[in-house]
Amino acid sequence: MNKNTIPTRDQVPESDKWDLSTLYKSDEDWEKDLSSIKKLTEKVLSFKGKLGESPESLLSCLKANEELEKVIETVHEYAGLLHTADESDSKAQDMEGRAMMAYSSAESETSFFSPELMSIPDEKINEWKNLPEFADYKIFLEKLLHHKPYTLSEKEERILSLQTESSETASKAFSLLTNVDLQFKSVTVNGEEKPLTQSTFTTFLHNPDRAVREQAYKNFYEAFVKHENTIASLYAGSVNQDVFVARARGYKSSLEAALYGNKVPESVYRNLIETVHKNLPTLHKYYSLRKKILGVSELRHYDVYVPLVKNVETKTSYDEAVEICRNALSPLGKEYTDRLCDGLKNGWADRYENKGKRSGAFSSGAYRGYPYILLNYKDDVIRDVFTMAHEGGHSMHTYYSKTNNPFMCYNYTIFEAEVASTFNEELVFEYLLRQAKTPEMKAYLLSMRADDILATLHRQTMFAEFELKAHELVENGTPLSAQVLRKIYRELLEQYFGPEMHFENESDMEGLRIPHFYGAYYVYKYATGISASLALAKRVTQGGEKEREDYFKFLKSGGSRYPIESLKIAGVDMSSSESIQAALDVFADLVKELESSLRPE
Repeated sequence: MNKNTIPTRDQVPESDKWDLSTLYKSDEDWEKDLSSIKKLTEKVLSFKGKLGESPESLLSCLKANEELEKVIETVHEYAGLLHTADESDSKAQDMEGRAMMAYSSAESETSFFSPELMSIPDEKINEWKNLPEFADYKIFLEKLLHHKPYTLSEKEERILSLQTESSETASKAFSLLTNVDLQFKSVTVNGEEKPLTQSTFTTFLHNPDRAVREQAYKNFYEAFVKHENTIASLYAGSVNQDVFVARARGYKSSLEAALYGNKVPESVYRNLIETVHKNLPTLHKYYSLRKKILGVSELRHYDVYVPLVKNVETKTSYDEAVEICRNALSPLGKEYTDRLCDGLKNGWADRYENKGKRSGAFSSGAYRGYPYILLNYKDDVIRDVFTMAHEGGHSMHTYYSKTNNPFMCYNYTIFEAEVASTFNEELVFEYLLRQAKTPEMKAYLLSMRADDILATLHRQTMFAEFELKAHELVENGTPLSAQVLRKIYRELLEQYFGPEMHFENESDMEGLRIPHFYGAYYVYKYATGISASLALAKRVTQGGEKEREDYFKFLKSGGSRYPIESLKIAGVDMSSSESIQAALDVFADLVKELESSLRPE
């Protein structure tokens, strides 16, 4: 395969694709399940007005709802994976659209459940949920009842559920625009024209040739600038939707609405931003060091990703990366590494880039089927090894969660998910550092790890602050426009990067290209996740059997506990800012090591 061209989906070998047959053997089987949703919905609907009659009636409804939810989840998972593998595939677009329509319809038809459940007297529902036959549903009921203060009437809940599909419009349009329709100019590397895409953009920014980095950066953002008003309007629509739902339910803010369900105090979010702010001088010190090492008169935004250590080239095949994961994660035991590595080689992962494929990487698993992983693996980008381990952490978390919990409480929160993923990254770093053969390789890894922590902790906190500011503006009556959003983001760029950084006119467009912003208040979990994982990685690798078992108790918790509680079981308290500060101290130590091991040319 020509590495200078991006293959179409049909040109990708089956061995490099995920195996979706654990979900459905064929599209026809998917169609059968899709068509069954209506009948399953009617079965749940038959219990309307009867939930409070007896524990038997409520239990029967719960079982019918579980059956419906399982089918909806599997139908949506299959269609969603097909679509992300090639967003230009009209059939996959149609399948995902029909899956979403079926989900939206089922949601609206069964929207009676929560309000009717809430109307059952507390004494009665508390007695029923503690009966032995409710064991598989107790936690589900308790978490649902937690939302009682913000649950609306049946009619109001139905209205909200009817707009489920339309609420995804901004996100879908953004994804199609940026992953399919947006056209980028090519980049000249050693006299040869190479394609610039969402995925290859990162590779170009790692290129040691500054002219290549500058050209890639400007060509990339030039495409976004041409559509700035459209993209800004899409994001504004997403924010307005968040604010609408929060207000409709009676939350005092969209932030409270986002955190309430998981019992995460707002102080966790605000303490994160405050703690990172206090430590910005260390971040500025790092950028000052980067400027000196690169030997540039002005540090530019396209200079912040290129490795600080030159002359260290890495090439790691996909299979070699799998074995690195196996060895690095060995403190977690052979059962863990065997299952993960077998999955990575046999059907869990969609390995490489193809035209129309979603950029980046993710893990997505349903109760049925493999815990799938989307990658855009490149053998000359060592960070992709870390990405493999990262997404593998998510998938193993899913595996342990669904094999140790009933369906109605197997799904863990994103707050917890980012712990399992970044935990794996830390172990890979420690392993590769031990294996480093030369001072240059050691310095290379130290530099890369500093960059990774920066990207996960500092940068995601900056993103989280941008989200908060954008939502608060709307909540206070200020409409969002391209000018307003770019101004907010530029101010944050200048605050976080410090006085050494010189930005381009288009640099603040970065704030309008982040797909995670369409799932509000998501990105802060990367920052809290890496803070928890650094503490837990140290605890597990320096501890004994108890510490490892505590970590597995966390992985096996699934959705059986609230995230703060499950992390306490693992051995870390995220209700305080201590873990955030400890992670920032790790970054400070890395900067010191880099200062002593690197010398400006």
